[in-house]
Amino acid sequence: MTVLLADGVNLGLRKMADACDTHTFWELLRIGKWHVREETTARALAMIVEAQSKLPMARFWGDGKTSSSDGQHFPAGSTGEALNIVNARYGNEPGLSAYSHVSDRYAPYSTQIIPATAHEAPYILDGLLQNDTGRQIREHYADTGGFTDHVFAICSVLGFRFAPRIRDLPDKRLYVPALDQVPPALQPLIGGRINIRLIRENWPDILRLAASMAAGTVVPSQILRKLAAYPRKNSLALALREVGRLERSIFMLDWLSDIDLQRRAQIGLNKGEAHHALKRAVNFNRRGEIRDRSSEGQQHRIAGLNLLTAIIIYWNTWTLGEIVAEQIASGQQIDLGLLPHVSPLGWEHITLTGEYRWPPLR
Repeated sequence: MTVLLADGVNLGLRKMADACDTHTFWELLRIGKWHVREETTARALAMIVEAQSKLPMARFWGDGKTSSSDGQHFPAGSTGEALNIVNARYGNEPGLSAYSHVSDRYAPYSTQIIPATAHEAPYILDGLLQNDTGRQIREHYADTGGFTDHVFAICSVLGFRFAPRIRDLPDKRLYVPALDQVPPALQPLIGGRINIRLIRENWPDILRLAASMAAGTVVPSQILRKLAAYPRKNSLALALREVGRLERSIFMLDWLSDIDLQRRAQIGLNKGEAHHALKRAVNFNRRGEIRDRSSEGQQHRIAGLNLLTAIIIYWNTWTLGEIVAEQIASGQQIDLGLLPHVSPLGWEHITLTGEYRWPPLR
């Protein structure tokens, strides 16, 4: 717990050894090398997310079948081995992005390090496919930076409804199978014709690619980046683009006509933004600057922060449920319609700084 807390609050093992009275720096270093690994942290996160989803209070926030994803920028001390990159949007100092997936029950079920200037779209499927929680998702939301036609195509083949918030939606065009069947009122919105023949010829390869992603044979973000970099003569990349254009056109029509879809997407993205605020508060030391120079060290730091955030969300969810149950048991009238608007992301009641003392195990 001490090592995980050192990563989560960005304190580091040496300063954590000074702030606790249970272990020396060398003991913490040995414990971290033995037990804090990518697979153990992922397993611990999965257990917390599953436990939080079973709490009665979590059911008021969603059914666990929708989620959103977004990147959060963290400043870095220098470039180093991890190739931290300067993103002018966040200043002139190098940094990195933590791309996180958050369920409708506020659980941060996935996070990974990506370059600060990287396009976020290829990493959406990583979070959905590389853990059991993501596979339960049926509808996923992202912002403008999180969509491409290739992502639309793969999400459709794998059974996910991809619903990004497209900033420049009026500038996008629809693609149809047959231009001569488009009503005159929609002609100004048409950008071209879908190449059905190309899709039919490459459909077996598209299914094999999607199956490889679902089975974990290939990492979705890696193969999607390669497909995006291929020249235009690559038939598989072109066929995926045609499928994505078709799915994006259907989604745009649904988006314009379905107010409830717009509302669900906005709520999901707002939960992700509020989640970022909690992480900024928890990651308080060194003003949130990640000074690890290796990719492995940065991943451990961000994974520890995500795990600590999930623990806080679990605690808040459990405590809120206890308060509601006590009020109902005492005969007070509770408006259950207000509970979906209560968030487990508060941290004002949590003491983040000070001396960390663990009670003795019994």
